[in-house]
Amino acid sequence: MNLSHLLLTNGLLTDSQLTDALSLQRAEGLRLDRAIIQLGLLTELQLLELMAEQLHLPMVQLQELTIAPEILRALPSKIIYRKRLVPISRENGILNVATSDAFDLYAFDDLRLSTGLDIQPVLAPRDDIDKLIKSHYGLGGDTLDEMVGADDLEGVSVTGESGEDLMELAQEASVIKLVNEIIVEAVNERASDIHIEPYEHHMAIRYRIDGVLQEASVPPQMHRFQAAIISRIKILANLNIAERRIPQDGRIKFQVGGRQVDVRVSVIPMIFGEGVVMRLLDKANVLFTLQQLGMDETTYGMFKGLIDRPHGIFLVTGPTGSGKTTTLYAALNAIIGPGLKVITVEDPVEYNLQGVNQIPVNHQVGMTFEKGLRAILRHDPDVVMIGEIRDLETASAATQAAMTGHLVLSTLHTNDAASSAMRLIEMGVEPFLVSSTMIGAMAQRLVRRPCSKCKELYEPDLATLPRDLILEPGQKLTRGLGCPHCRGTGFRGRTGLYELMVMNDAIAEKIIDRAPSPQIVAAGRASGLRLLREDGWIKVRAGATTPDEVVLCTAL
Repeated sequence: MNLSHLLLTNGLLTDSQLTDALSLQRAEGLRLDRAIIQLGLLTELQLLELMAEQLHLPMVQLQELTIAPEILRALPSKIIYRKRLVPISRENGILNVATSDAFDLYAFDDLRLSTGLDIQPVLAPRDDIDKLIKSHYGLGGDTLDEMVGADDLEGVSVTGESGEDLMELAQEASVIKLVNEIIVEAVNERASDIHIEPYEHHMAIRYRIDGVLQEASVPPQMHRFQAAIISRIKILANLNIAERRIPQDGRIKFQVGGRQVDVRVSVIPMIFGEGVVMRLLDKANVLFTLQQLGMDETTYGMFKGLIDRPHGIFLVTGPTGSGKTTTLYAALNAIIGPGLKVITVEDPVEYNLQGVNQIPVNHQVGMTFEKGLRAILRHDPDVVMIGEIRDLETASAATQAAMTGHLVLSTLHTNDAASSAMRLIEMGVEPFLVSSTMIGAMAQRLVRRPCSKCKELYEPDLATLPRDLILEPGQKLTRGLGCPHCRGTGFRGRTGLYELMVMNDAIAEKIIDRAPSPQIVAAGRASGLRLLREDGWIKVRAGATTPDEVVLCTAL
């Protein structure tokens, strides 16, 4: 009994629906079940449950299995890649093999011949099988397997000695497919960066996910095609593939699943080849509202009040990667409208904002933050966003803009909100100008959230907790146990910690007196300033993060 017959006799599809699926199957060369899923007529789980019932085959949850290494070696890798079959266990001369296609009888016959074992198919979703193959056999393993065995690549340099050969190899369909797989996997895993690192005997690929680098499983033969992979990336980014002695920077634009992804590429020569870091800028994952960033109602109300003011300087502070630019974009999204002209100067412009005039910094032609800011003030803006205040010239221009009736939003690299005023003074801005133009500053950090799929409540050992974390008697905290959804880390997604300082007379007086940061903090505390760490403990008690995450990014 074939799949078409099963679907019709069980009333899961009508004749016309089956006809549509068969037409798509022929037009795009798909398997019938994939055509049905693509049309949205049935889910993969519905199809698998039907096949399991009709064919008396068990279904398995691959995420819950631990597979012995010798079992994984029971099948040739080419069969695993080509047929999407994974051996999961062996007992009494029977090899249990996970598949999403129970009708591929020829594949099971091939396995019997190649292994000398009886084959027992078990059913699992295709995505789960693909994840298992990637985790155990390596990212892009099927493509590399084809490349290693491809006759048309014999004699082509894979070491990068010949520029002409390298260009030819970088344009091979298999190399193009491999680079695409690396980027698509990063997007699917929500990575912010891809690190490609050359070593003497292997090439490492690491993804930065939720702020933490995680190594991707890479087949050993990936090292052979290191130069070709890097050359392909350089071609996409319009870089010079023959130049391997100096750093180069470029940009790539991708469409992944209907989403626009910009990739900033940095290539640096290293001892065993060129290292590449690609920063992924996914527009779908950055344009948050202020509430989505993790601000509580009190902080949000104060923050919204500051960015609604007609003039003044507001600074967002924190280390690289703490989400400062995302917060500024969210602030602009909250205030833009037909009655305001908003102009930004950024290095580089990371995301396009509807209704905002954005200007990129270009140091090669002398277009700096300071020059851009002075020029845009002649364009009658209401709100100006400067990517970062780095020097006295930019700080002075920002101060003058605020004094002449503009709201200026920008970022600084300081550890806390109180230090931002002193940083401007250290740059050379007069204290009275800082105190009169600065309306507030907000320090922020990003902490990881416990994974929603595997999180649990637990009763902590109070002796192991930081002394300043106060819990109610019997209060439980949240932690993630680790599962495939979070790549075994126990965390998925991040939220923000915020320390919002609103300028008042007491703080302004300390700034004019050039008081050290602790005295400014004390003046802020008197008017309700909540420190980063205290905001962290609120989120720990609410189950939004863990004590270790807060300790990691805040200091006593």
